[in-house]
Amino acid sequence: MTEQLSPKPVISADTLQRILEFRDERNWKQFHNPKDLAISLSLEAAELLECFQWSGKDTEVAGKTAAMKEELSDVVIYALLLADRLGVDIDTAVREKIQVNAAKYPVQESYGNSAKYNKLKQIARSS
Repeated sequence: MTEQLSPKPVISADTLQRILEFRDERNWKQFHNPKDLAISLSLEAAELLECFQWSGKDTEVAGKTAAMKEELSDVVIYALLLADRLGVDIDTAVREKIQVNAAKYPVQESYGNSAKYNKLKQIARSS
């Protein structure tokens, strides 16, 4: 049984437009070079990871959903700003990456297995 996905897109065109307007209203595009956007993206991802620090066995990090939501939003915003700066159609890029990953992780070799793609054939041969 496959998990049902929300019919809503992850990010709407309206939301993307609002992100760009927010940036432009503050004249921040001048600071949004690929290097600094990539650094900011990494820093925000680290802040998201910080929610899990010292969480022990609580892998869901109960009680930190609001903080995770805020940091995840920052990660997505910086990723979208970087895509805009690079002229990347993020929807197309993600679909292309899924195709690449499908080739690297065939279902018959990777189903229920968290091994990296370069180990999957080894594991499949040994079983």
